[in-house]
Amino acid sequence: MTPKQRLKRQLLSMRQMSERLLADFKTPAEWVYQIYPGANHALWFAGHMANTDNFLISLVTPEKARKAEEFADKFGMGSQPTNDAAHYPAPAAVLAEMRERRETLLGILDGLSDEQLSQATPQGAPDFLPDFASVFELAIWHEGVHRGQLTVVRRALGHPPLAG
Repeated sequence: MTPKQRLKRQLLSMRQMSERLLADFKTPAEWVYQIYPGANHALWFAGHMANTDNFLISLVTPEKARKAEEFADKFGMGSQPTNDAAHYPAPAAVLAEMRERRETLLGILDGLSDEQLSQATPQGAPDFLPDFASVFELAIWHEGVHRGQLTVVRRALGHPPLAG
């Protein structure tokens, strides 16, 4: 398996599990349920994944990134989640954006050669993202970190574990 194939496999696997977890959130109250005030909730997770993928897209193929100030304000790094569902776009719109941004990111990966994955990220990119491969690696582990939070929220709402 090539490095590119491994990255794609992990991106798909990570998102598939996230989608399984998100499928249990139905009502506006469930989407913004916080296990403590200020905690990340399911809707914030979905919007944050969309916002993060959009940022990563901007590093590799800037012309495919979107100007998404609303998403950055509500779901970006440093945003403060609230349990007020009216503060956010509808869950269906947030999920659509999350899915579209991931499909775009996967399409970009498909278009890169293994050699291009070693290409340096543009000037101004964070130091922890030295090359294009690291951009896709971040998408994987970053989602895993926040998916752990999503799992806790889901269980706090009384949903059984997906495995076991």
